[in-house]
Amino acid sequence: MPRSNRPRRTAAGKAGFARAAKPGSKHGPAPELDLERARTGVARRESAPDGEWMVRLITAGRAEKTYICPGCSTAVPPGIAHLVVWSEDHLFGAAAGLAERRHWHSNCWTSRSYRYR
Repeated sequence: MPRSNRPRRTAAGKAGFARAAKPGSKHGPAPELDLERARTGVARRESAPDGEWMVRLITAGRAEKTYICPGCSTAVPPGIAHLVVWSEDHLFGAAAGLAERRHWHSNCWTSRSYRYR
């Protein structure tokens, strides 16, 4: 039995904000969302004895490929939340640092030693 006497919403009513505006209304159609911008997280800057690093969290839902963690040399399988890390103060510039980004387990990144191996 329904909780109220109001009729249930139709399938068109459940679409919510994705509906186009009716012709002649004062509001135009809803703006198109930039999905690529929404999917990418916000990177944070971390300072450490080994340099300046940009760190971005990858959620479990967005982790789609297998990577090798440089901290423990084991796989970061799909579906596991992890971090993407790149050097902000790379010798050849920020673009080269971004090209050499690595995927780390969160614990491996926080417990890394600053000694060069």
